[in-house]
Amino acid sequence: MAILGLIKRVTQISKISSRARVYPAKYFQSRDLSNTNYFHGQDAKLPVLIVGAGPVGLVLSILLTKLGVKCAVVDKATSFSKHPQAHFINNRSMEIFRKLDGLAEEIERSQPPVDLWRKFIYCTSLSGSTLGTVDHMQPQDFENVVSPSSVAHFSQYKLTNLMLKRLEDLGFHVQNSKELDGFELDSVVARQILMGHECVAIDANKESITATVSFLKGGKHMKRNIQCSILVGADGAGSVVRKLTEIEMRGEKDLQKLVSVHFMSRELGEYLISNRPGMLFFIFNTEAIGVLVAHDLLQGEFVLQIPYYPPQQSLSDFSPEMCKMLIFNLVGHELSDLDVADIKPWVMHAEVAEKFMCCDNRVILAGDAAHRFPPAGGFGMNTGIQDAHNLAWKIAALFQGSAKSSILNTYETERRPIALFNTSLSVQNFRAAMSVPAALGLDPTVANSVHRFINKTVGSILPTELQKAILDNVFALGRAQLSESLLNERNPLGHQRLSRLKSIFKEGKSLQLQFPAEDLGFRYLEGAIVPDNDPEAGGPEVPSGRRRDYVPSGEPGSRLPHMYVKILSDSTSEIAVSTLDLVSTEKVEFLLIISPLQESYELARSTFKVAKEFTTNVKVCVVWPSSDDGVERESKSALAPWENFVDVMEVKKQSGQEASWWNICKMSERGAILVRPDQHIAWRMKSVVTLDHTLHMRDVFSIILGQQ
Repeated sequence: MAILGLIKRVTQISKISSRARVYPAKYFQSRDLSNTNYFHGQDAKLPVLIVGAGPVGLVLSILLTKLGVKCAVVDKATSFSKHPQAHFINNRSMEIFRKLDGLAEEIERSQPPVDLWRKFIYCTSLSGSTLGTVDHMQPQDFENVVSPSSVAHFSQYKLTNLMLKRLEDLGFHVQNSKELDGFELDSVVARQILMGHECVAIDANKESITATVSFLKGGKHMKRNIQCSILVGADGAGSVVRKLTEIEMRGEKDLQKLVSVHFMSRELGEYLISNRPGMLFFIFNTEAIGVLVAHDLLQGEFVLQIPYYPPQQSLSDFSPEMCKMLIFNLVGHELSDLDVADIKPWVMHAEVAEKFMCCDNRVILAGDAAHRFPPAGGFGMNTGIQDAHNLAWKIAALFQGSAKSSILNTYETERRPIALFNTSLSVQNFRAAMSVPAALGLDPTVANSVHRFINKTVGSILPTELQKAILDNVFALGRAQLSESLLNERNPLGHQRLSRLKSIFKEGKSLQLQFPAEDLGFRYLEGAIVPDNDPEAGGPEVPSGRRRDYVPSGEPGSRLPHMYVKILSDSTSEIAVSTLDLVSTEKVEFLLIISPLQESYELARSTFKVAKEFTTNVKVCVVWPSSDDGVERESKSALAPWENFVDVMEVKKQSGQEASWWNICKMSERGAILVRPDQHIAWRMKSVVTLDHTLHMRDVFSIILGQQ
């Protein structure tokens, strides 16, 4: 990535009266990070500072720590939010969590039973008639054929708590401003999560980044400087790091403003379990319209999403009492134990940052700081978790000296196209969600158009009360389309609308929950990979907004296909694992997958030799076909003197998958696959390497590790 041009000084942070600034890039010398003193072991500064203690920042801190990179986290919030927020965890994220000390398994044990959340339900009220039901789970979702993990439904704050336990086991401590008496203001704060610490300035020079953080202590604003080599902004959709570095967002702003009402009612949870369990409830009646997210029916935890139209509407219009009445209207009756816990506004965007890094690659954006999606399909948190997974091993390789700083360029090269694709897909899915009210005679664009007219044209000069009355009348007119006298099979117009609604559900054109082809099948076309220019490998398909099956691929840039294999050893017990489990999270280690053939063993020995030259690690996986059970294995002697290898045997299910490993990858058994530490394929040989193995693998590692 070229050195960034002059960065303008940034705006004043008024509430603490401090000037936030970034030194212009002319202060940098063009030098490689791995050549600085820090990277040769001096502990004068923190290697990585993560701004933001949400799921993305916490996952990144876990991954970095397990890879041996010291880091710390700061967050402006004084405590962790109890608002449920994101809740859908897709296959790929669950695969990553499998590698975090049993996190995926704990999520699976702790989440509600799948039969309580597999459906989206469309109704006139929670106790009224059902307009339609969509089941988003298919039989193959439970068979672990394409992934060792199933999707999960687990609220973000619960996920955060589980991550904090993992970090505690890794030696992290959560600190707030009241507990800092023992810390020097400019001390290194490795393995700390500093709550109530807001990043207010980022100063960059040729050696490092200095983050100035502000915190409240004894009623006074205080500051401390934290010097680091790399700063990662994982501080959410309103990212301060992004604003301080003046990185612009590109896309569609303000798609919809909403109010999120977090409430508890075990009575409602028990009723829905008995009558119509589901994850999302789309409720349309003449009194109210809203989307209810059932975070946990067993605990009776819900979030209601309501469209919000400021300035004609203010947050004070959504008082706890007003929200209770709204909930009663949507439920269809009163609830004796209703407890409104939190009410907060938010804005839906569909934007991606123009770049993911700046300041000579020392400041990096991840998660919602880099991309903001509509929640349709749950791409936000999941894409951010996958950002962290992509970034962690590259930072670790850089700090450990096996990679040059140019490897960080590949983070943006690889992840930004994925963010753009997921933006398009989530917008399509959001539009699909709007097709249901449109079929019922509720054109969502009408209210938005009237709202824009009032705010941006002559309507804005009307008295506030009149503006509000106009909006209220538009809403009432829309809801009138949902009256029982109109919306029924006997009414010709009602019959037409209900028929249209049935077609939308039948054809899969409503809001979708799962996208296996995109969740598991996303592929990096360039970056820390060696493309093989296969003419049969096309680019990503255009988003369709429909659920499509995932097709495994051995193409460079793809996630390693999943297949169960038995680990073969001298002991009598043979352990079955996923091929994904063979990739280490404890060190930066590449995985070379080969067949037990002489030329493949020769390639493996050359790969071991080259990896040592690059001061990186390689493990060799020798895949034996299931038909070879009982054949004497000679990998130990064939690979000598190298010892970091594992023999595995294909496990074929009695029903379903019968293809061999190499058939799944669409390759010959004379081929080979080199897998990166993030489980994506870096290079492959489809049949046989005819060139000198050592020279060829030296070129491969040079490209992947940015050593060219």
